[in-house]
Amino acid sequence: MHQRSKISLAAVLALGSLAGLVHAQEAAQPQQIERVEITGSRIRQIDIETSQPVFKMTQEEIQKSGLVTVGDILNSMSSAGSPAFSKGSVLTSNREQGGQYINLRNLGAQRLLVLVNGKRWSSTVAGYTDLSTVPSAMIDRIEVLKDGASSTYGSDAIAGVVNIILKKSLEGGTFSAYVGENDKGDGRTEDYSLSYGAGNDKASLMFGFSYSKQEPVWAKDREITSYSFGPGHKNSGYGAAPWGRICTVASTGGCGGLLGSTNGYMLNHTGGPLGDGVGQPSNLIGSYHPYAGVDNDTFNSSSQMMFQSPTELKTLFTKGSIEVAPDVRLNSTAMYAKRDSERQIAGYPVTSTTQLKYPVYIDANSYYNPVPGSQLYFARRTIEVPRVTANANRTLHLDANLEGDVTIAGMPWTWSTGVNYSNVSGTTLSTGNLNLLNLKKALGPSFMNAQGVVQCGTAAVPIPLSECVPFDMMGGPSASTPQALAYVMSTGQGTYGSTVKSFTADASGEIFKLPAGNVGVAFGVERREVNGFDRPGQFEQSGYSTDLAANTTQGQYNVKEAYAELNIPILKGMPLAEALSLNFASRYSDYSSFGDTTNSKASFVWKPIKDLLTRGTYAQGFRAPTLGDTFGGGSQSYDSYLDPCDSSFGAVAGNNATAKAQCAAAGVSTTFRQKNQAGNNVPSGGAQTPYPFNSGVGNGTLTPEEATTRTLGLVYSPSYLSGLTASLDWYEVKVTNRIAAVSAAYVLNQCYVQGVQSFCNSIKRDSTGQITYLERGNQNLGELKTSGFDLGLNYRFPATRFGQFSFRSETSYVDSFKIKSSPTAAWANYTGEWAYNRIKSNMAVDWRLGAWSATWSARYLSGIRDRCWNNGQAAGATPVECSNPTGSTATVGTGLGYNQLGSIMYHDVSVGFKTPWKGQILVGANNVFDKQPRVTYLASSTYGGTSSAASVDPDMPIDRFMWVRYNQAF
Repeated sequence: MHQRSKISLAAVLALGSLAGLVHAQEAAQPQQIERVEITGSRIRQIDIETSQPVFKMTQEEIQKSGLVTVGDILNSMSSAGSPAFSKGSVLTSNREQGGQYINLRNLGAQRLLVLVNGKRWSSTVAGYTDLSTVPSAMIDRIEVLKDGASSTYGSDAIAGVVNIILKKSLEGGTFSAYVGENDKGDGRTEDYSLSYGAGNDKASLMFGFSYSKQEPVWAKDREITSYSFGPGHKNSGYGAAPWGRICTVASTGGCGGLLGSTNGYMLNHTGGPLGDGVGQPSNLIGSYHPYAGVDNDTFNSSSQMMFQSPTELKTLFTKGSIEVAPDVRLNSTAMYAKRDSERQIAGYPVTSTTQLKYPVYIDANSYYNPVPGSQLYFARRTIEVPRVTANANRTLHLDANLEGDVTIAGMPWTWSTGVNYSNVSGTTLSTGNLNLLNLKKALGPSFMNAQGVVQCGTAAVPIPLSECVPFDMMGGPSASTPQALAYVMSTGQGTYGSTVKSFTADASGEIFKLPAGNVGVAFGVERREVNGFDRPGQFEQSGYSTDLAANTTQGQYNVKEAYAELNIPILKGMPLAEALSLNFASRYSDYSSFGDTTNSKASFVWKPIKDLLTRGTYAQGFRAPTLGDTFGGGSQSYDSYLDPCDSSFGAVAGNNATAKAQCAAAGVSTTFRQKNQAGNNVPSGGAQTPYPFNSGVGNGTLTPEEATTRTLGLVYSPSYLSGLTASLDWYEVKVTNRIAAVSAAYVLNQCYVQGVQSFCNSIKRDSTGQITYLERGNQNLGELKTSGFDLGLNYRFPATRFGQFSFRSETSYVDSFKIKSSPTAAWANYTGEWAYNRIKSNMAVDWRLGAWSATWSARYLSGIRDRCWNNGQAAGATPVECSNPTGSTATVGTGLGYNQLGSIMYHDVSVGFKTPWKGQILVGANNVFDKQPRVTYLASSTYGGTSSAASVDPDMPIDRFMWVRYNQAF
């Protein structure tokens, strides 16, 4: 009811802008040069080239790309890194999964500020802004500021700012339809939009509706994604089997072996690693064999996993403007988006000690116990019910502002005051986990009743079947019944939401005139209130489910801010000073959560000659801790990792002196082998932990990240070659006191390889050396520094009888990307490793002749260093997929080797035709030459990558993608 009233209010504001549309007369006005606000500055100006580098993309370029969502479009930029919450990260339990987020310069999506028409867009409890909720059909252009801008916009603008500029008005309507899919017939994408508008100089109104849908890509449908570590190592990623494994109960509560077999016995069956076949009767010990971890006694979990998850998005948008008085306008925007996403992973690998505080064993008097009279430990994957999580996300954005123009002392001024409301809310529903309370009853005492039905309880004290259903856990999939599965399985749920309310007042204008021009100034104030929550279901919080137990996150803060900006023209029309101006800006922010901070910026623009512009900035920035950073309740996580203390494949196997000393200090044997969920020794790729870790723990002592950004560049537009513009910008960004959510692999690396003792304090091992607990959350962890160059080149060729040709390109070169994990740790340089390509470049040639148009584009990614499959450093080992067995990388470690992978180039093509009836047809192919994907081990989530199902980058083309779009104006 409350939400509906807000939408109604926005609709009234927008519909009010229709007043006078029919009868309003356009008054004749003298032509004036329009001053516009460029992203990165609040001062309106004439020159579009500013002291800060801004990348622009038009609606036409968006359509030619063959991409649908704003997230896909921006993630294709050369300066964009591997996206946060990739569509391949199906093991990720974050509420953000299913959305799209931009990782500019690999600095993290939380360090990028997203604006829509210069206003902050909605964000989650964790501080992420989902760009997929912005309807691409309503976009006029996208501006990406590749520079720090906290002095202008406040928190988060460290890597830069994405400002999505919507169409100011629309005359008539537009319908657009898009369909595309991979050559293999999967990954089908559909996009439909309808927009309509009317208006004049006095008032305007437009609205739009869009619908898009992306279908899943299953890992099992391509050989290269069918196995965790590729077809060359098919069984290396196999895990717990769907057939029962039994042991006696050890004093620690774990597997104590059985009949001389250390790892217990497994049920005889006819199936293989896909879970097929039939098991023998589970209540006879003769139906079991000693478990040795052979392939047929394991399971390929990739066979049940999505490689890329699906999403469905519906968006309703309206925008209105009306002149309420001479030179005073009322503007309003309302947007509602409904995003539904889903992810599927393999059935749960349940064991007796899945939840250590509530162990479940096969009762000594269970009918299905093959060793009557003895309580048994068990392990088994319930592949009958894969784990599926559905996320229903809702985003509501409302804003309204009054703005006007006024002349003060003969100088032009603009002012505005407004309110901004954004709300993200959602629910999650998950299936495929087990109810441990019911499972304990189902594995408790049971007997065969007179009707030949197995029943809970005993013959003397039976439990009605309506209250308890026995479960043949050891019998595997072939023995399961729908009734038993319904009894032992659970349905998980959760709710989440965040709200941002802001109130702003701004003014900009010119205060006096100098010989070189007018001095410009802008100033304003803002008050922002942020609150949010993330509440898992009560049953999930209890820890009585195999679902990841979690605690509630809830918190709030408010911030008061004031800013000022000054632009001073120094010289104009002089030798070696065609133009010279300086810009200064500063913003004061007072947070209720941690205190206050002031961030400033100084920049210059110098044109020594008309054809050449040089520019530079020095900017301070910050990122305030998010609600999740500070108030996160934490949740269980089954992380994938390779233990550095593993004697065959860990850092100790490579004779790393620090690792050997640290592992010895932790009491780990020199012959220790890490075990996977099946109880087997892990392969060189590591494995998922059998024990739940604790991730996402909030930290109330966090302080803001601080950043400094330096840029220096030039823009060359030679007068002797009309149509050519070239730009080159150097940048350096340094983040100190950085807030980081660390991975299990990172914690282990920092403790055992880097020797940072503070990380060792969050790790616990049992008497055998196995890691049974690891806590990871958010910390102020050292520093981050990156530097490099951005090169832009655009040339519009002279028109010919063969048509109009133009060329555009953007290239990013990363000179260095370093992270220091703590004040005392050494710098680790990730440049040239997976996700940190040294060079990324996008090039395109556009052609137009009459009604026809075409675009060819190419995307280039330089070579990377991947981890070796085997560095050959263990005794008797031979290097496998390892070009440099003793090389060093930041990800793997010093002297542990790497495998160099070559560069990649993808080619895209599109052709368009405008019809006489105001229509347009576009047909295209992305990855037109069908460049095949490759195995990249660092892309696997085992090593902190974005692919949960395979060692293939899920954000690179998996196939040739064909598409067609039709636009109709009316």
